[in-house]
Amino acid sequence: MSFLDGVLLAVFLPGRPVFAVDTYIARRWWAKPALALVRVFTVDPGNPFAAKALVKEVRAGNHLVIFPEGRITVTGALMKVHEGPGMIADRADAEVIPVRIDGAEASVFSRMKGKLRRRLFPRITITVLEPRRFHIPAEARGRVRRRAAGDQLYDVMSEMMFETRDRDETLFEALLAARRVHGGGAVALDDIERKPASYDRVVTGALILGAKLARDSAAGERVGVLLPNSVAAAVCLFGLIARGRVPAMLNFSSGPRSLAAACETATLRTVVTSRRFVEVGRLQELIAAIEPLVRVVYLEDVRDAVTALDKALGLISRPFAGFIHRRHRVAAGDPAVVLFTSGSEGTPKGVVLSHANLLANRHQLAARVDFNPTDTVFNALPIFHSFGLTGGLILPLLSGVRSFLYPSPLHYRIVPALVYETNATILFGTDTFLAGYARLSHAYDFFNVRYVFAGAEKVKDETRRVWAEKFGLRLLEGYGATETAPVIAVNTPMHYRAGTVGRVVPGLQARLEPVDGIDEGGRLVVSGPNVMLGYMLADRPGELQPAGGVYDTGDIVTIDADGFVRIVGRAKRFAKIAGEMVSLGAVEGLAARVWPDSAHAVVAVPDARKGEQLVLVTDRRDASREALAEAGRASGVSELAVPRRILPVDAVPLLGSGKTDYPAVARLVEEHLSTGATAGS
Repeated sequence: MSFLDGVLLAVFLPGRPVFAVDTYIARRWWAKPALALVRVFTVDPGNPFAAKALVKEVRAGNHLVIFPEGRITVTGALMKVHEGPGMIADRADAEVIPVRIDGAEASVFSRMKGKLRRRLFPRITITVLEPRRFHIPAEARGRVRRRAAGDQLYDVMSEMMFETRDRDETLFEALLAARRVHGGGAVALDDIERKPASYDRVVTGALILGAKLARDSAAGERVGVLLPNSVAAAVCLFGLIARGRVPAMLNFSSGPRSLAAACETATLRTVVTSRRFVEVGRLQELIAAIEPLVRVVYLEDVRDAVTALDKALGLISRPFAGFIHRRHRVAAGDPAVVLFTSGSEGTPKGVVLSHANLLANRHQLAARVDFNPTDTVFNALPIFHSFGLTGGLILPLLSGVRSFLYPSPLHYRIVPALVYETNATILFGTDTFLAGYARLSHAYDFFNVRYVFAGAEKVKDETRRVWAEKFGLRLLEGYGATETAPVIAVNTPMHYRAGTVGRVVPGLQARLEPVDGIDEGGRLVVSGPNVMLGYMLADRPGELQPAGGVYDTGDIVTIDADGFVRIVGRAKRFAKIAGEMVSLGAVEGLAARVWPDSAHAVVAVPDARKGEQLVLVTDRRDASREALAEAGRASGVSELAVPRRILPVDAVPLLGSGKTDYPAVARLVEEHLSTGATAGS
């Protein structure tokens, strides 16, 4: 983390361990005084016998200190881990003791100048974890074994980065911690109003707004939030959390019936929204649907009720924000937010996530991907969606990363232009949205972007190809669920494999359960600190049904020898045709290869002869079964996987998150089958 690290370890580690130091570093004048205090083994990276000598040292019973990254971080996060130290531990059959130094990166001895607010006397913590050993198959030899040792060492390091993070705090306490580290004047949020909000402004606004909203609600009560991506929405969210309320993030794209059902499921008494948002978004029908059920509070009315005295009290109370929050006795394990599942497979459910759940997922991502205050996140994914909430708001806000909040991901021309204007470096999106941006943007719009994270739906090969060729960017595909806050696995710059969703994040345990009729892969079940507290269901409103820290994803996946996860399909999205299990997702993939510029959805309907038959719904007007069958034969796809019927439509139904709305697709198919209006069989 800094030039202090060697001295810190020499002082605090027991005994006199041997430090492995690069010969070039050992000769530098500033290193010699520190190295004189410890036992040093100089290593020449170009000498093939250096590793053998270090193995001999360890076998002799010496404790060997190695910095496996081989350099001081310039990102503040874990950098490339070299294979050599892993190989040494493997050959010496030695235990590895992970040691984390935290805080030294904020000192004047770090290399984070210009990226992190450095201080003369930052608080530095050294955490020593329990010893562990590598488990490498005995048959692995040579280069394969060396790489396996390197991969396991990286996993040990990233697990350490996660395990040593403080998760015993609330979201508001984490916000206050970010303000202390990065400075109250640092810009935290921005939106289309172009009035950047500093950490001081966010905290002050949260205290003032939270006090107003708390007057008509009780501690622990769930309060609905019906707002677009904006600074005001973020302030409202943290204002409720600061006063011990639980925001229920409502999906304004779900329709009147679903929105009313969500209010009833979470037993909401109050919903906070904005008159301007309702008018611009033409959401009057939504408001009319929920007004008989809840009290609708408009932010404009709250703002008009804020007096000069309220503002003065907010400023005066800001230094005591932590004390005000603690008065409400909110714990890390308590509910933080309620989100609602997208309903892509049926009726939406309320998902209750704790503060610890959300912070765990934030730290899981930070253990694998470097974010720093020089970054700017552009988030157009709605914060009622877990991907938009955690990735686009919570992660950057609590990490000192500026976040630009945009209200709609559907503005395919405007979003790329704003990414260019804001000099954004990190972008979140779904395949549908990213394909739209690529189609309608200028090749230079994403000139400053270094990471593009894709989730919520499978990334098509064509989308991946266009982004690579047009912008020179890899799409880092990930996978998750609302129930896991949300990330389960993600591709990273260091561990990337196209066609997969990356490796499982640290701290999360995954197992595959066999599924009858499916030979490849199994049903993925995960457990860990980011798994939800539980569900709220329509048949038991307001009642938490605990998950016990375990979540059955319902997805059929494979996990290869290197830990990369590949999605085969949803367990519910398999059809049994003539006794064979066929993945509907794979059939959609076939259609996407034939017509990459179109949207497709496949559903199964009963069939008298073969049990079920497939129907392809597509916005490709000239789609034909013959073209699909020919492509299937060329790629070795079974004839059973070629849809019997094709239904052309103007647009394939989508949810607000960009996912396919399968219940709506099924209704379309049912209507057309009943009228005999389907085409192409």
